[in-house]
Amino acid sequence: MAQRAKLGGVTAFLGVNFGGVTLPEHADHIEFTAYCGLGANRALADAGVLDIYPLPYSQLGAAIRAGTLKSDVVMVQVSPPNARGEYSLGLSTEYLIPALAQARAVIAEVNDQVPWTHTETLLLESDIDLLVMSSRPPVAPPYGAPGETERRIAANAAPFVPDGGVLEFGVGALPIAVLEALGGHKDLGVHSGIVCETVMDLVERGTITNARKNIDAGICVGGVLFGTPRFHRWAHENRALQLRSSDYTHSGRVLGRIDRFIAINSAVEVDLTGQINAEVVVDAKGRASYVGAIGGALDFIRGANQSQGGCSIIALPASIGTKVSRIVSRLSGPVATPRSEAGVFVTEWSAADLRGLPISKRVPRMIGIANPAFREQLEREAHEQGLLRA
Repeated sequence: MAQRAKLGGVTAFLGVNFGGVTLPEHADHIEFTAYCGLGANRALADAGVLDIYPLPYSQLGAAIRAGTLKSDVVMVQVSPPNARGEYSLGLSTEYLIPALAQARAVIAEVNDQVPWTHTETLLLESDIDLLVMSSRPPVAPPYGAPGETERRIAANAAPFVPDGGVLEFGVGALPIAVLEALGGHKDLGVHSGIVCETVMDLVERGTITNARKNIDAGICVGGVLFGTPRFHRWAHENRALQLRSSDYTHSGRVLGRIDRFIAINSAVEVDLTGQINAEVVVDAKGRASYVGAIGGALDFIRGANQSQGGCSIIALPASIGTKVSRIVSRLSGPVATPRSEAGVFVTEWSAADLRGLPISKRVPRMIGIANPAFREQLEREAHEQGLLRA
Protein backbone atom coordinates (compact mmCIF):
# COMPACT_ATOMS: atom_id res chain seq x y z
CA MET A 1 0.00 0.00 0.00
CA ALA A 2 2.85 2.37 0.82
CA GLN A 3 4.29 1.85 -2.68
CA ARG A 4 1.00 2.08 -4.54
CA ALA A 5 1.93 5.22 -6.47
CA LYS A 6 4.85 3.34 -8.07
CA LEU A 7 2.67 0.54 -9.40
CA GLY A 8 1.14 2.50 -12.23
CA GLY A 9 -2.46 1.68 -11.38
CA VAL A 10 -3.54 -1.86 -10.48
CA THR A 11 -6.66 -3.74 -9.48
CA ALA A 12 -6.52 -5.63 -6.18
CA PHE A 13 -8.94 -8.47 -5.44
CA LEU A 14 -9.45 -8.83 -1.68
CA GLY A 15 -10.70 -11.73 0.39
CA VAL A 16 -12.02 -11.50 3.94
CA ASN A 17 -10.00 -8.59 5.28
CA PHE A 18 -9.42 -8.39 9.03
CA GLY A 19 -5.93 -6.88 8.82
CA GLY A 20 -7.11 -3.35 8.06
CA VAL A 21 -4.14 -2.70 5.76
CA THR A 22 -6.29 -1.35 2.93
CA LEU A 23 -7.87 2.06 3.49
CA PRO A 24 -10.23 4.16 1.35
CA GLU A 25 -7.50 6.72 0.64
CA HIS A 26 -5.48 3.99 -1.08
CA ALA A 27 -8.00 4.05 -3.92
CA ASP A 28 -6.05 6.97 -5.39
CA HIS A 29 -3.86 4.40 -7.18
CA ILE A 30 -5.56 1.05 -6.59
CA GLU A 31 -8.93 -0.17 -7.81
CA PHE A 32 -10.33 -2.42 -5.09
CA THR A 33 -12.57 -5.40 -5.85
CA ALA A 34 -13.83 -8.20 -3.60
CA TYR A 35 -16.51 -10.85 -3.25
CA CYS A 36 -17.51 -9.59 0.22
CA GLY A 37 -17.87 -6.60 2.52
CA LEU A 38 -16.59 -8.37 5.61
CA GLY A 39 -14.11 -6.86 8.04
CA ALA A 40 -12.15 -3.86 6.78
CA ASN A 41 -13.76 -4.23 3.35
CA ARG A 42 -16.87 -2.52 4.72
CA ALA A 43 -15.04 0.80 5.09
CA LEU A 44 -13.98 0.57 1.44
CA ALA A 45 -17.56 -0.20 0.39
CA ASP A 46 -19.01 2.65 2.47
CA ALA A 47 -16.52 5.03 0.86
CA GLY A 48 -17.67 3.91 -2.59
CA VAL A 49 -14.26 2.51 -3.60
CA LEU A 50 -14.99 -1.23 -3.51
CA ASP A 51 -16.46 -3.02 -6.51
CA ILE A 52 -18.27 -6.24 -5.55
CA TYR A 53 -18.35 -9.46 -7.54
CA PRO A 54 -21.78 -10.92 -6.63
CA LEU A 55 -20.59 -14.48 -7.11
CA PRO A 56 -21.13 -17.55 -4.94
CA TYR A 57 -17.91 -19.20 -3.82
CA SER A 58 -18.42 -22.17 -6.13
CA GLN A 59 -18.06 -19.87 -9.16
CA LEU A 60 -14.84 -18.09 -8.13
CA GLY A 61 -12.52 -20.81 -9.42
CA ALA A 62 -14.30 -20.98 -12.79
CA ALA A 63 -14.20 -17.18 -13.09
CA ILE A 64 -10.44 -17.19 -12.40
CA ARG A 65 -9.77 -19.94 -14.94
CA ALA A 66 -11.89 -18.16 -17.57
CA GLY A 67 -10.03 -14.90 -17.01
CA THR A 68 -13.15 -12.92 -16.09
CA LEU A 69 -11.61 -12.60 -12.62
CA LYS A 70 -7.99 -11.99 -13.56
CA SER A 71 -5.13 -13.59 -11.65
CA ASP A 72 -1.82 -11.96 -12.57
CA VAL A 73 0.19 -11.52 -9.34
CA VAL A 74 -0.95 -13.61 -6.35
CA MET A 75 0.18 -12.68 -2.85
CA VAL A 76 -0.08 -15.49 -0.29
CA GLN A 77 1.03 -16.19 3.25
CA VAL A 78 2.63 -19.63 3.67
CA SER A 79 4.24 -21.75 6.34
CA PRO A 80 7.95 -22.53 6.46
CA PRO A 81 8.77 -25.59 4.31
CA ASN A 82 8.77 -29.12 5.64
CA ALA A 83 11.72 -31.53 5.30
CA ARG A 84 10.80 -32.11 1.65
CA GLY A 85 10.98 -28.39 0.87
CA GLU A 86 7.19 -28.06 0.54
CA TYR A 87 5.55 -24.80 1.61
CA SER A 88 1.99 -25.21 2.89
CA LEU A 89 -0.67 -22.57 2.25
CA GLY A 90 -1.14 -22.83 5.99
CA LEU A 91 -4.33 -21.01 6.90
CA SER A 92 -6.14 -20.52 3.61
CA THR A 93 -6.64 -22.38 0.34
CA GLU A 94 -10.16 -21.69 -1.02
CA TYR A 95 -9.96 -19.76 -4.35
CA LEU A 96 -6.20 -19.23 -3.93
CA ILE A 97 -5.53 -22.65 -5.48
CA PRO A 98 -7.07 -21.83 -8.89
CA ALA A 99 -5.53 -18.34 -8.65
CA LEU A 100 -2.04 -19.79 -8.14
CA ALA A 101 -2.51 -22.06 -11.15
CA GLN A 102 -3.24 -19.04 -13.39
CA ALA A 103 -0.77 -16.54 -11.91
CA ARG A 104 2.12 -14.97 -13.80
CA ALA A 105 3.93 -14.28 -10.54
CA VAL A 106 3.63 -15.56 -6.97
CA ILE A 107 4.76 -13.53 -3.97
CA ALA A 108 4.86 -15.61 -0.78
CA GLU A 109 5.25 -14.29 2.74
CA VAL A 110 6.89 -17.11 4.70
CA ASN A 111 5.58 -16.55 8.22
CA ASP A 112 7.16 -18.82 10.83
CA GLN A 113 4.02 -18.46 12.97
CA VAL A 114 1.80 -20.02 10.31
CA PRO A 115 1.21 -23.77 10.83
CA TRP A 116 2.15 -26.33 8.20
CA THR A 117 -1.19 -27.87 7.28
CA HIS A 118 -2.20 -30.48 4.76
CA THR A 119 -3.31 -28.21 1.94
CA GLU A 120 -4.50 -29.44 -1.43
CA THR A 121 -1.68 -27.54 -3.15
CA LEU A 122 1.86 -27.39 -1.76
CA LEU A 123 4.46 -24.99 -3.16
CA LEU A 124 8.12 -25.56 -3.88
CA GLU A 125 10.62 -22.73 -3.98
CA SER A 126 10.62 -23.03 -7.77
CA ASP A 127 6.88 -22.16 -7.75
CA ILE A 128 7.53 -18.86 -5.95
CA ASP A 129 8.90 -15.75 -7.66
CA LEU A 130 9.56 -13.71 -4.52
CA LEU A 131 9.97 -14.95 -0.94
CA VAL A 132 9.42 -12.51 1.93
CA MET A 133 10.40 -13.79 5.37
CA SER A 134 8.38 -12.69 8.42
CA SER A 135 7.43 -13.61 11.95
CA ARG A 136 4.11 -12.22 13.15
CA PRO A 137 0.93 -13.62 14.67
CA PRO A 138 -1.74 -14.20 12.03
CA VAL A 139 -4.67 -11.82 12.41
CA ALA A 140 -7.38 -13.31 14.64
CA PRO A 141 -11.06 -12.75 13.83
CA PRO A 142 -12.35 -9.68 15.71
CA TYR A 143 -15.40 -11.20 17.36
CA GLY A 144 -15.94 -12.13 20.96
CA ALA A 145 -17.52 -15.02 22.82
CA PRO A 146 -21.21 -15.78 22.28
CA GLY A 147 -23.65 -13.84 24.42
CA GLU A 148 -27.03 -14.80 25.87
CA THR A 149 -28.89 -14.13 22.60
CA GLU A 150 -26.52 -16.30 20.61
CA ARG A 151 -26.83 -19.13 23.13
CA ARG A 152 -30.63 -19.02 22.99
CA ILE A 153 -30.51 -19.17 19.20
CA ALA A 154 -28.06 -22.07 19.38
CA ALA A 155 -30.32 -23.99 21.77
CA ASN A 156 -33.17 -23.68 19.25
CA ALA A 157 -30.93 -24.80 16.38
CA ALA A 158 -29.31 -27.84 18.02
CA PRO A 159 -32.35 -30.20 17.73
CA PHE A 160 -32.14 -29.98 13.93
CA VAL A 161 -28.62 -31.43 13.90
CA PRO A 162 -28.63 -35.26 13.94
CA ASP A 163 -25.90 -37.47 15.37
CA GLY A 164 -23.47 -38.20 12.55
CA GLY A 165 -24.31 -34.88 10.87
CA VAL A 166 -21.62 -33.26 8.72
CA LEU A 167 -21.41 -29.58 9.60
CA GLU A 168 -20.79 -26.40 7.65
CA PHE A 169 -20.79 -23.07 9.46
CA GLY A 170 -19.90 -19.45 8.87
CA VAL A 171 -17.79 -16.98 10.80
CA GLY A 172 -18.69 -15.15 14.01
CA ALA A 173 -19.96 -15.63 17.55
CA LEU A 174 -23.27 -17.16 16.46
CA PRO A 175 -21.81 -20.19 14.60
CA ILE A 176 -19.51 -20.75 17.60
CA ALA A 177 -22.55 -20.76 19.89
CA VAL A 178 -24.28 -23.35 17.70
CA LEU A 179 -21.18 -25.56 17.73
CA GLU A 180 -20.91 -25.26 21.51
CA ALA A 181 -24.56 -26.31 21.82
CA LEU A 182 -23.75 -29.61 20.07
CA GLY A 183 -21.49 -30.93 22.82
CA GLY A 184 -23.92 -33.78 23.57
CA HIS A 185 -24.04 -35.00 19.98
CA LYS A 186 -22.13 -38.01 18.65
CA ASP A 187 -19.86 -38.61 15.68
CA LEU A 188 -20.28 -35.21 14.05
CA GLY A 189 -18.20 -34.38 10.99
CA VAL A 190 -16.94 -31.19 9.35
CA HIS A 191 -17.03 -30.10 5.69
CA SER A 192 -16.97 -26.31 5.76
CA GLY A 193 -15.52 -23.24 4.14
CA ILE A 194 -14.30 -22.17 7.57
CA VAL A 195 -12.82 -24.28 10.37
CA CYS A 196 -12.74 -22.45 13.71
CA GLU A 197 -11.23 -23.15 17.11
CA THR A 198 -14.42 -24.63 18.52
CA VAL A 199 -13.96 -27.52 16.10
CA MET A 200 -10.71 -28.38 17.89
CA ASP A 201 -12.52 -28.30 21.24
CA LEU A 202 -15.23 -30.67 20.00
CA VAL A 203 -12.63 -33.00 18.47
CA GLU A 204 -10.82 -33.17 21.80
CA ARG A 205 -14.12 -33.91 23.58
CA GLY A 206 -14.92 -36.72 21.13
CA THR A 207 -18.00 -34.97 19.72
CA ILE A 208 -16.47 -34.47 16.27
CA THR A 209 -14.96 -37.71 15.00
CA ASN A 210 -15.79 -37.58 11.27
CA ALA A 211 -16.29 -41.33 11.68
CA ARG A 212 -19.67 -41.46 9.93
CA LYS A 213 -18.77 -39.30 6.94
CA ASN A 214 -19.37 -41.19 3.71
CA ILE A 215 -16.87 -38.86 1.98
CA ASP A 216 -13.49 -37.96 3.55
CA ALA A 217 -14.10 -40.20 6.55
CA GLY A 218 -11.98 -39.32 9.57
CA ILE A 219 -11.03 -35.89 8.22
CA CYS A 220 -12.18 -32.32 8.88
CA VAL A 221 -12.34 -30.60 5.49
CA GLY A 222 -12.25 -26.81 5.16
CA GLY A 223 -10.92 -23.89 3.16
CA VAL A 224 -9.65 -21.45 5.78
CA LEU A 225 -8.68 -21.57 9.47
CA PHE A 226 -9.68 -18.91 12.03
CA GLY A 227 -8.31 -19.07 15.56
CA THR A 228 -5.63 -18.45 18.15
CA PRO A 229 -2.05 -19.77 18.32
CA ARG A 230 -3.35 -22.73 20.36
CA PHE A 231 -5.60 -23.66 17.44
CA HIS A 232 -2.70 -23.22 15.00
CA ARG A 233 -0.58 -25.62 17.06
CA TRP A 234 -3.38 -28.19 16.89
CA ALA A 235 -3.66 -27.75 13.11
CA HIS A 236 0.11 -28.06 12.52
CA GLU A 237 0.81 -31.27 10.57
CA ASN A 238 -2.56 -32.65 11.69
CA ARG A 239 -3.49 -35.39 9.21
CA ALA A 240 -7.10 -35.30 10.38
CA LEU A 241 -7.43 -31.79 8.91
CA GLN A 242 -7.29 -30.95 5.20
CA LEU A 243 -7.68 -27.58 3.51
CA ARG A 244 -9.10 -27.85 0.01
CA SER A 245 -9.89 -25.56 -2.91
CA SER A 246 -13.31 -23.92 -3.10
CA ASP A 247 -13.73 -26.02 -6.25
CA TYR A 248 -14.08 -28.94 -3.81
CA THR A 249 -15.42 -27.48 -0.56
CA HIS A 250 -18.26 -25.64 -2.31
CA SER A 251 -18.92 -28.01 -5.22
CA GLY A 252 -22.56 -28.95 -5.64
CA ARG A 253 -21.50 -32.36 -6.94
CA VAL A 254 -19.53 -33.00 -3.74
CA LEU A 255 -21.99 -31.51 -1.27
CA GLY A 256 -25.00 -33.38 -2.65
CA ARG A 257 -23.20 -36.69 -2.07
CA ILE A 258 -22.54 -36.03 1.64
CA ASP A 259 -25.15 -37.74 3.82
CA ARG A 260 -26.67 -35.68 6.66
CA PHE A 261 -25.03 -32.46 5.47
CA ILE A 262 -26.09 -29.65 7.82
CA ALA A 263 -25.48 -26.09 6.59
CA ILE A 264 -25.51 -23.51 9.40
CA ASN A 265 -25.45 -19.92 8.14
CA SER A 266 -26.72 -16.48 9.08
CA ALA A 267 -28.33 -13.52 7.37
CA VAL A 268 -28.78 -9.77 7.53
CA GLU A 269 -32.55 -10.23 7.29
CA VAL A 270 -35.10 -12.78 6.07
CA ASP A 271 -38.59 -12.23 4.77
CA LEU A 272 -41.81 -14.01 5.65
CA THR A 273 -41.59 -16.35 2.65
CA GLY A 274 -38.00 -17.51 3.29
CA GLN A 275 -35.97 -15.17 1.09
CA ILE A 276 -32.57 -14.16 2.50
CA ASN A 277 -30.61 -10.90 2.30
CA ALA A 278 -27.03 -11.67 3.35
CA GLU A 279 -25.34 -8.68 1.75
CA VAL A 280 -26.70 -5.20 2.49
CA VAL A 281 -27.81 -3.33 5.60
CA VAL A 282 -30.04 -0.26 5.18
CA ASP A 283 -30.10 2.16 8.11
CA ALA A 284 -33.02 4.27 9.36
CA LYS A 285 -32.06 7.06 6.94
CA GLY A 286 -32.16 4.73 3.96
CA ARG A 287 -28.38 4.50 3.54
CA ALA A 288 -27.18 1.15 2.27
CA SER A 289 -23.98 -0.47 3.53
CA TYR A 290 -22.46 -3.60 1.98
CA VAL A 291 -21.55 -5.77 4.95
CA GLY A 292 -21.77 -9.39 3.82
CA ALA A 293 -21.57 -11.54 0.74
CA ILE A 294 -23.31 -14.16 -1.32
CA GLY A 295 -20.21 -16.12 -0.29
CA GLY A 296 -20.59 -19.84 0.20
CA ALA A 297 -23.98 -19.85 1.91
CA LEU A 298 -25.98 -20.41 -1.29
CA ASP A 299 -23.71 -23.30 -2.30
CA PHE A 300 -23.98 -24.94 1.11
CA ILE A 301 -27.73 -24.37 1.41
CA ARG A 302 -28.33 -26.03 -1.94
CA GLY A 303 -25.97 -28.85 -0.97
CA ALA A 304 -27.88 -29.44 2.26
CA ASN A 305 -31.17 -29.52 0.39
CA GLN A 306 -29.78 -32.18 -1.97
CA SER A 307 -28.18 -34.25 0.79
CA GLN A 308 -29.76 -37.43 2.10
CA GLY A 309 -30.89 -36.43 5.59
CA GLY A 310 -29.46 -32.91 5.15
CA CYS A 311 -30.83 -29.64 6.46
CA SER A 312 -30.19 -25.92 5.94
CA ILE A 313 -30.34 -23.83 9.12
CA ILE A 314 -30.37 -20.02 8.99
CA ALA A 315 -29.69 -18.63 12.45
CA LEU A 316 -30.02 -14.94 13.29
CA PRO A 317 -31.19 -12.61 16.07
CA ALA A 318 -34.84 -11.71 15.60
CA SER A 319 -34.17 -8.00 15.91
CA ILE A 320 -31.71 -5.26 16.66
CA GLY A 321 -32.99 -4.20 20.08
CA THR A 322 -36.64 -3.18 19.82
CA LYS A 323 -36.11 -0.82 16.90
CA VAL A 324 -35.38 -3.00 13.88
CA SER A 325 -36.80 -6.42 13.11
CA ARG A 326 -34.62 -8.81 11.11
CA ILE A 327 -37.72 -10.79 10.20
CA VAL A 328 -39.34 -8.54 7.59
CA SER A 329 -42.28 -8.57 5.20
CA ARG A 330 -40.11 -7.23 2.38
CA LEU A 331 -36.30 -7.33 2.12
CA SER A 332 -34.43 -4.02 2.09
CA GLY A 333 -31.45 -5.54 0.23
CA PRO A 334 -30.84 -8.04 -2.56
CA VAL A 335 -32.01 -11.64 -2.48
CA ALA A 336 -28.86 -13.70 -1.86
CA THR A 337 -30.81 -16.94 -1.39
CA PRO A 338 -34.25 -17.47 -2.96
CA ARG A 339 -37.23 -18.82 -1.06
CA SER A 340 -37.10 -21.95 -3.21
CA GLU A 341 -34.12 -23.04 -1.04
CA ALA A 342 -35.77 -22.25 2.31
CA GLY A 343 -35.09 -24.69 5.13
CA VAL A 344 -35.14 -24.01 8.87
CA PHE A 345 -34.94 -20.47 10.29
CA VAL A 346 -33.96 -20.00 13.93
CA THR A 347 -34.01 -16.99 16.24
CA GLU A 348 -33.77 -16.66 20.01
CA TRP A 349 -37.58 -17.01 20.17
CA SER A 350 -38.12 -20.25 18.28
CA ALA A 351 -37.53 -22.13 15.02
CA ALA A 352 -39.57 -22.13 11.80
CA ASP A 353 -39.25 -25.19 9.58
CA LEU A 354 -40.39 -24.08 6.11
CA ARG A 355 -39.48 -27.26 4.28
CA GLY A 356 -42.30 -28.44 2.01
CA LEU A 357 -44.64 -25.60 2.97
CA PRO A 358 -46.63 -23.25 0.71
CA ILE A 359 -46.38 -19.51 1.30
CA SER A 360 -49.62 -19.33 3.28
CA LYS A 361 -48.19 -21.68 5.91
CA ARG A 362 -44.70 -20.19 5.89
CA VAL A 363 -45.79 -16.71 6.89
CA PRO A 364 -47.34 -17.58 10.29
CA ARG A 365 -44.29 -19.65 11.21
CA MET A 366 -41.92 -16.82 10.37
CA ILE A 367 -44.01 -14.31 12.32
CA GLY A 368 -43.83 -16.75 15.23
CA ILE A 369 -40.02 -16.50 15.45
CA ALA A 370 -39.97 -12.70 15.24
CA ASN A 371 -39.50 -10.49 18.27
CA PRO A 372 -43.01 -10.22 19.83
CA ALA A 373 -42.76 -6.44 19.60
CA PHE A 374 -42.96 -6.70 15.81
CA ARG A 375 -45.40 -9.56 15.27
CA GLU A 376 -48.58 -7.49 15.01
CA GLN A 377 -46.94 -5.16 12.47
CA LEU A 378 -45.64 -8.10 10.43
CA GLU A 379 -49.08 -9.72 10.39
CA ARG A 380 -50.66 -6.47 9.19
CA GLU A 381 -48.05 -6.06 6.44
CA ALA A 382 -48.50 -9.69 5.40
CA HIS A 383 -52.24 -9.10 4.92
CA GLU A 384 -51.58 -5.89 2.97
CA GLN A 385 -49.22 -7.79 0.62
CA GLY A 386 -51.61 -10.69 0.17
CA LEU A 387 -49.27 -13.14 1.92
CA LEU A 388 -51.91 -14.16 4.46
CA ARG A 389 -55.43 -15.25 3.69
CA ALA A 390 -58.24 -13.20 5.19
